[in-house]
Amino acid sequence: MTSFNLPEWSHPHRERVLTCLRNAFTTEESALHQACLYPIETGGKRIRPLFLCAGLEALGVHLTADHDAYIAGASIELIHTYSLVHDDLPCMDNDDFRRGKPTVHKQYNEGIAVLVGDALLTKAFEILTSLKTTPAQAVQLIQLLGKAAGSVGMIGGQSLDIGFEGTIDSIERLTKLHRRKTGALIAVGLEMAAVLGQATPTQQEALHTFGQQIGLAFQLADDLLDAEEDAQEDGPPNFTKLLGEEGTKTLAEQTMKQAIDSITELPNPSALLALAEFTVRRNH
Repeated sequence: MTSFNLPEWSHPHRERVLTCLRNAFTTEESALHQACLYPIETGGKRIRPLFLCAGLEALGVHLTADHDAYIAGASIELIHTYSLVHDDLPCMDNDDFRRGKPTVHKQYNEGIAVLVGDALLTKAFEILTSLKTTPAQAVQLIQLLGKAAGSVGMIGGQSLDIGFEGTIDSIERLTKLHRRKTGALIAVGLEMAAVLGQATPTQQEALHTFGQQIGLAFQLADDLLDAEEDAQEDGPPNFTKLLGEEGTKTLAEQTMKQAIDSITELPNPSALLALAEFTVRRNH
């Protein structure tokens, strides 16, 4: 893993995904489309599309500049971005800034923020219809994304997070929350890679296991980074509250190792291995 240059590898993939995201809102010039581009242009790691690209490369697929991976990756990023726009609203987390810039409801207003989130969400499924893959594969991808984004995925996780399903007072319930709220949109990139890359059943299982474990590891790392901020009694559920920082760090490393062990037999796992290490050991 140490010899792999992750920033160098990531740059062209991030740029191609960003192009797809921008192109999604160039069908007409409108104030709404400019508002939709606002949260897209504020940056972000694009880690979810990168996992999809790395998953395909792990299967031995060469990604040309016009590969379906970038549209599929952009669809995941649109779902992720819409969730952030809605999470920032006063009725949810009530955040005024994201990535150093005013959140959408502060830049515009709450009504526009709701509409922007809705537009990003629906656009995610619209752009999947432009894939060059077979109709059967396209249906699979739409089903995977819908499940990952929906009531047993990201939205279900948010429902747990705001306490609608009861108090989060155990590791089991907290793990369920984060496998859905954070992990689902990471894991779906690996599942979509398996579809686009026509993975064998064994390869599908490897990518599925990797996605499940690394999605959880990502949140464990986030909880370590946010430990001080979330420490208040009324703060959000956090692994460090239940396990302590050392316990959370240990579990993150163990979960990363389980993810890595699942993909060692794939043809070209270098990018996935590097992303796994970055996921747990990042400082932002």
